[in-house]
Amino acid sequence: MRLLTSSKGQLNEANACAPFATIKFTPSWVDGSVIAMFQSATMVHAPSLTTRRSRLIWNLPNLLTYGRVAAVPAVTALLFWHTENWMRWLALAIFAAAAITDYFDGYLARAWQQQSTLGRMLDPIADKLLVAATLLMLVHAGTIQSWTIWAAIVILCREILVSGLREFLAELRVSVPVTALAKWKTTVQLVAIGFLIAGPAGEQVLHGTVTIGLALLWIAAALTIYTGWDYMQAGMKHVIDDTHFRDRDGGSAP
Repeated sequence: MRLLTSSKGQLNEANACAPFATIKFTPSWVDGSVIAMFQSATMVHAPSLTTRRSRLIWNLPNLLTYGRVAAVPAVTALLFWHTENWMRWLALAIFAAAAITDYFDGYLARAWQQQSTLGRMLDPIADKLLVAATLLMLVHAGTIQSWTIWAAIVILCREILVSGLREFLAELRVSVPVTALAKWKTTVQLVAIGFLIAGPAGEQVLHGTVTIGLALLWIAAALTIYTGWDYMQAGMKHVIDDTHFRDRDGGSAP
């Protein structure tokens, strides 16, 4: 009797489990369903990493900065044919548009909360490339010559010096804010270069275009020396403090 009851119990248990025998809960089925659910939830509720990265790279402030970089070879190529007046006017139009974007890219990035590491890195590089390349081409064209070349040399040396100083201070996690005078220096510098790009073509419209450009370039060079000295003083203070702390702690500068 016990054997019979036992066998009946096993039979009933087997019959009760029969409907579930056709479902195979294999590990692969479980893993596949979980992965599918996770992927669908990620696609619906959160933007992909690629989309976020694309938005940071291709936002309008960064596009304006890219345009300023693209203006460098364009202005350089046009000034190769500096004897053609229409080439100078076209170069001036591109340079002026690039100079205007120097203000709007930073303003829009702050206003729209679209600041990015790429933009902060590329913005000063684009400015320096545009100024340096244009000054070199103006020397090539003969618009900047004789003693005025020294003004261009002062401007280029200051840009290299400040760039190196900023790079060093970045390692110390120290930022050097741009002063109001430095912004005025940049404005005068860009206006001077604009007059010089117009050059002989501008003389036909406004007599003394080249003279005005050269005078403004010397003013920009003087402001360059003054603001460069300010940056050097601020930078050297951090360099000396860093060296002092390293010596006090028994370390050595690399």
